[in-house]
Amino acid sequence: MSSVKDTMTTQVATVSPNQTIQEAASLMKQHNVGAIPVVEQGVLKGMLTDRDIALRTTAQGRDGQTPVSEVMSTELVSGNPNMSLEDASQLMAQHQIRRLPIVDQNNLVGIVALGDLAVNQMSNESAGSALTNISHQNIH
Repeated sequence: MSSVKDTMTTQVATVSPNQTIQEAASLMKQHNVGAIPVVEQGVLKGMLTDRDIALRTTAQGRDGQTPVSEVMSTELVSGNPNMSLEDASQLMAQHQIRRLPIVDQNNLVGIVALGDLAVNQMSNESAGSALTNISHQNIH
């Protein structure tokens, strides 16, 4: 069975908590990602998603100069490089997340996206299940 370290993206764009939302959004656009880890001295402090920007910045009348630390999600779910892809997909489904930051000794070492799991043959069913659970939970 494949492990997360064999599938995760290791070249991850990150922002620091004191960068602005505008800087973060620009990086997200540049890297074509919907979420970006917030890291301070290598340690994962939060995640910033396009949804965070929409709901906690734009919808509240804040501007692009708002610090990332005021908008980021801090209730983090993370995995480790040695966990199986099956365990990663179950964790993602359980917490209804599409991206799982991978941490080793408190340092961000990579990220696994739901799409990464879908590409792996052994976890196609798990990725599909995770996506189904995420999608059903978000429909109101």
